[in-house]
Amino acid sequence: MDTIFSSRLDSIEKALDKALPVKVNSLWKKDSFGDIPDEVKDVYLHCLTEPCKNLMNLGGKRWRPLLLILCAENARTVHAGTALLSPEDTYLLTPLVEFVHTASLIHDDIEDSSDTRRGKPAAYITYGLDTALNAASWLYFETPVCIDTLDISPDAKKKLYALYAKEVRTLHLGQAMDIHWHRQNDLFPSVEEYTAMVKNKTGTLASLAAQAGVLAGGGTDNEAERAGRTAAEIGEGFQELDDVQNLTTGNPGKKRGDDIAEGKKSLPVLLHIKDHPEDKQLIASYFEQAHREGIESAAVEQCIGLLTKSGAVSGAFAHGKKLVEEKSRELADMYKTTETSGEGARIISLFTTMLEKQKI
Repeated sequence: MDTIFSSRLDSIEKALDKALPVKVNSLWKKDSFGDIPDEVKDVYLHCLTEPCKNLMNLGGKRWRPLLLILCAENARTVHAGTALLSPEDTYLLTPLVEFVHTASLIHDDIEDSSDTRRGKPAAYITYGLDTALNAASWLYFETPVCIDTLDISPDAKKKLYALYAKEVRTLHLGQAMDIHWHRQNDLFPSVEEYTAMVKNKTGTLASLAAQAGVLAGGGTDNEAERAGRTAAEIGEGFQELDDVQNLTTGNPGKKRGDDIAEGKKSLPVLLHIKDHPEDKQLIASYFEQAHREGIESAAVEQCIGLLTKSGAVSGAFAHGKKLVEEKSRELADMYKTTETSGEGARIISLFTTMLEKQKI
């Protein structure tokens, strides 16, 4: 992905750095806070920016902001004359998804009591619970400053604001569902409930990226909504693949099987329960033991072994991969481009490259 999209990724990083600089400057302070007293020193502002910026600098795929750019390019193939933003200015919208993603990761680690993120101590461990919680909450509100600073009409800004607010509310709804389940080891939702949760929690940022991109490229409201629904299913597919990776190679910067220690009702768990309901109490006991003893508990590997032997892990992998493949083609074909040429092909290339890195 880095080779194919290197220039776009470079432009995304520049836009993110401008919206959240390492060292705050007067223009940034004015855009973010308006007029503030001289007594508000930069050290206080750094209590907000540093935990967020540090996590962003640790990496991340940046596929969501890249999806925003590619959807805008795809929409311009039909709506170039009425595009909301120029190709260059579209990059200014990319914090809309990457900043929310960053804030949600900081909060996720607090809510899940996770020790690490991207191979380093979680933000709440490095900076303290109070600072990390406050900084991540602030970032949700800082994010739409990128809309404020765009040179577009008030009505266009209002539309983007409404879209942003709705998707962030939806993200928190999905998180509420996930928390409700993993706080009770013996509560197992249906696969359908899981799908609804993931579309809300993980799919919503893909939806936001696609919708914002289509609108930036001049697409209609109906086209944006269609792109959002399709992208949400792509996000769902990648969450299912992440569920599998957690139980196989381990997610980057995380320990293999930490979903078991956190009591996460991931897709492999729910597929196994669907076929083997008699194992509910056994899996609940694995969750309880792993939570009590930590990630090194024997219960982690015992649970992974059970899910692997039943075919639940491979079944979840196959479903997630198929979903990403089918929905990425659907999104690419919105403007009738082909797989081998045109802007839509880049959307397919993005997700094909990402899928190549997914293994059982």
